[in-house]
Amino acid sequence: MDKPDSPDQLRELFRMQQALNERIGVQTDRLSDAEKTQWILNYCRAMSQEIAELTDSVPWKWWARYQKLDEQNARVEVVDLFHFLISLAQVLGMSADDVFAAYVKKNAVNFQRQESGYKVKDDHDSKHI
Repeated sequence: MDKPDSPDQLRELFRMQQALNERIGVQTDRLSDAEKTQWILNYCRAMSQEIAELTDSVPWKWWARYQKLDEQNARVEVVDLFHFLISLAQVLGMSADDVFAAYVKKNAVNFQRQESGYKVKDDHDSKHI
């Protein structure tokens, strides 16, 4: 449990990422639609690469006996994914509070899907998020 005087961790991650993006020269809150499109693609590509690096941290080559789990590197790759995912959320105008609220709503949808057996794809069950 957080200490009463400790910062909200998700908000702090968003603050830190905004500071890093600004240091790099990316003002995610001042982008045109064309720039937003470009940065969404940039961050998606970066996350794809981080996923590949995460995959390489686990022994996925069933035919290769030399591989072993590199858990420390896998953890670093997960953190790298958070950097880009938070940046992507910021490009889309989402704050930490927005992400939290959307997560809570989507989590409820996911539980409802499990309750119903998720037998039918409903493209409209997430429209309220």
